[in-house]
Amino acid sequence: MSAAHQPPEYRPTSGRIPIRPLSPRQPDDRRPAKAWDGEVVPFRATIFKDGHDELRAALLLTAPSGATSTHRMRLAGKGTDLWEVAVQLEETGDWQYRIQAWTDDWATWLHAAETKVPAGVDVQLMLATGAVLLHRADNARPGNPVITSAFHALANVAAAPADRLAAAADAKLAAELDAHPLVSTETESEEFTVRVERARAGVGSWYEFFPRSEGARQNKDGSWRSGTFLTAARRLPAIASMGFDVVYLPPIHPIGTSFRKGPNNALTAGPHDPGSPWAIGSPEGGHDAIHPDLGSEEDFREFLATAKANNLEVALDLALQCSPDHPWVLDHPEWFTTLVDGSIAYAENPPKKYQDIYPLNFDNDEKGLREEVLRVLEHWIDLGVRIFRVDNPHTKPLRFWEWLLHEVRVAHPDVVFLAEAFTRPAPLRALAQVGFQQSYTYFTWRNTKKELADYLAELSHESSDYLRPNLFVNTPDILTEYLQFGGVPAYKVRAAIAATGSPSWGVYSGYELIENVARPGSEENIDNEKYEYRPREWAKAEKSGASIAPYLRQLNRVRSEHPALRQLRNLEVHWSDDEAILVYSKHLAAEFVRSGRSDTIIVVANVDPHSVRETTIHLDLERLDPERFGLDMVDAGMDARFEVTDLITRQRFEWGRDNYVRLDAFTEPVHILRVEPPKAR
Repeated sequence: MSAAHQPPEYRPTSGRIPIRPLSPRQPDDRRPAKAWDGEVVPFRATIFKDGHDELRAALLLTAPSGATSTHRMRLAGKGTDLWEVAVQLEETGDWQYRIQAWTDDWATWLHAAETKVPAGVDVQLMLATGAVLLHRADNARPGNPVITSAFHALANVAAAPADRLAAAADAKLAAELDAHPLVSTETESEEFTVRVERARAGVGSWYEFFPRSEGARQNKDGSWRSGTFLTAARRLPAIASMGFDVVYLPPIHPIGTSFRKGPNNALTAGPHDPGSPWAIGSPEGGHDAIHPDLGSEEDFREFLATAKANNLEVALDLALQCSPDHPWVLDHPEWFTTLVDGSIAYAENPPKKYQDIYPLNFDNDEKGLREEVLRVLEHWIDLGVRIFRVDNPHTKPLRFWEWLLHEVRVAHPDVVFLAEAFTRPAPLRALAQVGFQQSYTYFTWRNTKKELADYLAELSHESSDYLRPNLFVNTPDILTEYLQFGGVPAYKVRAAIAATGSPSWGVYSGYELIENVARPGSEENIDNEKYEYRPREWAKAEKSGASIAPYLRQLNRVRSEHPALRQLRNLEVHWSDDEAILVYSKHLAAEFVRSGRSDTIIVVANVDPHSVRETTIHLDLERLDPERFGLDMVDAGMDARFEVTDLITRQRFEWGRDNYVRLDAFTEPVHILRVEPPKAR
């Protein structure tokens, strides 16, 4: 056989003990898995071995600082071969992890001995084998009285076999040999990376509003005086008082006049119509400029400072598209698509048409375009912006985002990007995989019990190694039928599920006022703020009881007080007998809570906003709080009694495995229940 046709050299892919790391990992292993500072990450692997040996496993972690730690893993369940351990990662940067497995020779022997010796099978051989193992342990740790004593007892052939075996099964000896096991066939997995980013990459309560509407006033002649950064800043304390910590601003750049849209997306604008902020660019500037009606760059700096003083971060919109009047259209026509008739293609999402917007074409001069976008981002980063909500990223090349996010991360690792990609699952997930810190999701269109249960489980487990969901309840473009026809109950239900189902959630302003009238034939609010000024009487509405701002305040307060709700991977779905009652829980073990007590929340939601529902819910107690409800009790079919407190109404109930609930959509459609610590006995 010629050298050119030699078969490839055999290289084994498994060690003596096969280890198959499962998570955290990206699907293709080409990029690091993700976590955020303070996230509790479950590390899992499938580990098995031929024969019947007793295995042990450990997670070997190396922090970005170089510090190393070892964490013993546990078998998730008999017969599963799934080993796991949860670790809270509290340092930003790239963590490295390997998984180590080994045969526990003593545990293997003891399991066999406790079966054979009482049955009279190979008694002397088994006991002699055990003595040899203890002699090995004694040599490894000379002078240890527990091991030495057990060795002499086990090696004493004059003693009864039962007494010798009892000495081998002593609890103190078990503890010594568990801490310092007798190891063989030790095997390590390959190394993987987890990239830990700052906490805001995964946790936040977002509030979207248009600065131009705050303080806007209409003159007698029908013209408007736009709100400014100065007037918009006056709204920030109220937003902060509702417990939000991120304010997201739609584009703040100059708006084009060519093909400007009028109210309700009308094709013709009047002389006083401000146009859509997403039609970016005019002779006054493009993506690195501020609309003169909003103020100056210094005014924007003052807005950022006011936000910071109210413990708010500001997120800017990065919308890579242009109005026909954008400077790029004249200076770089190659960045757009020219049709056969010589015109430039405008944006479409059939049947929607956006004649006031030109999409970018990355195929003619990708290098020039991406460097210009990076320049624009650096401009806003230099001004102090650290969060960007990216409009329609799925309409741009994936490799562009991979390059851009890498460049920004290397220079500014604290910058966070939220992908607004309501698109097919493959591109939505791919954007998260290449580096977007957060993602819009399909949450707004998941409304039934089954839809929500399945989707929350998917987000918290299936894709959580790389996709961080931000559960916005509405946007200027999305007013679902559920909200249009569900009234106040629908608005409460959606907010409660979003705020408790994910560490990041958000609302678009007006949500608290139940703005639920849609433009006919669309999924958008009528008199949409995208096309006109919309000043609101916030204080008046709240004072009259027409606002659910107090409810949003309660939700964010609950989130701030309960660390279990600021985790993603800990959501567990439970069961109810009613097709409209959704039940899930979030639990955080005491070792990860500063108070030193475990934190467990149960959410029970009536997702039918038009009814009163009575039913029985069924809790899996082991998933609810494994520290209190052990497998032995659950396997035996026993119940447990414990107290829960509704964190909204402050009602207290005694609950167990099976519980009656009554949820009136017109009063309080959702229970958010804290499991109380057990009473001292």
